[in-house]
Amino acid sequence: MTIFHFFNCAILTFGPHAVYYSATPLSEYDTVGTSVKAAVVYLGTALVKLVCLATFLKVPENDIFDPYQELLKALIGMIDVAGLYFALTQLTHRNISQNHKFQAVGLGWAFADSVLHRLAPLWVGARGLEFTWEYILQGIEANANLVLNVSLAALVSLMWLRKNKPRTLIPIIYICAGILSTMPSMTSYLRRGLGWHLPKVVGFELFFSLVMAFVSLQLVSACQRPSV
Repeated sequence: MTIFHFFNCAILTFGPHAVYYSATPLSEYDTVGTSVKAAVVYLGTALVKLVCLATFLKVPENDIFDPYQELLKALIGMIDVAGLYFALTQLTHRNISQNHKFQAVGLGWAFADSVLHRLAPLWVGARGLEFTWEYILQGIEANANLVLNVSLAALVSLMWLRKNKPRTLIPIIYICAGILSTMPSMTSYLRRGLGWHLPKVVGFELFFSLVMAFVSLQLVSACQRPSV
């Protein structure tokens, strides 16, 4: 029963990445290489962020929300934007469109994040004798994270790769990218500042991811329209 629960949680956590790849034109254009390269860049970016967190942040004595520490975390979270920029512009890609490129990069980025942060807890905890909803909620959270990472990759693509975007949309693109990159600090505030429990936080992440995906889609569509 414990192995069955582990496999269910693992499929819920990592399965949507495979579904996204196979259900979109990414599989037709064979963009696995692009996603793998983006995953490697993510690991490098995560290492840089870990060094920065260990250097500039102190270990909290109690589990309370510290605005100064969370502000530093938010600033360090901007490193993800730099990593996505590198993955989108400096890596060699197949001859694919910009839309497929940011989707492949965002997919690889999200998959690497899920493996790094959720595989070990699943392997250790989901095989326990006592059933808990925590790991199912973590799987749902990984789905929201997938949507958020693809949305962030789309916004970074608009920021630096789309040259003919309307000037009125530029501030909105940068603001949305900044909001997405500070998502960990937002969830930390909900958990430790407001005392939200995991189900409520995951529900917020799902709702927020859908909203940001809709906004990102509208921005991508608006930037693709021919200028008058």
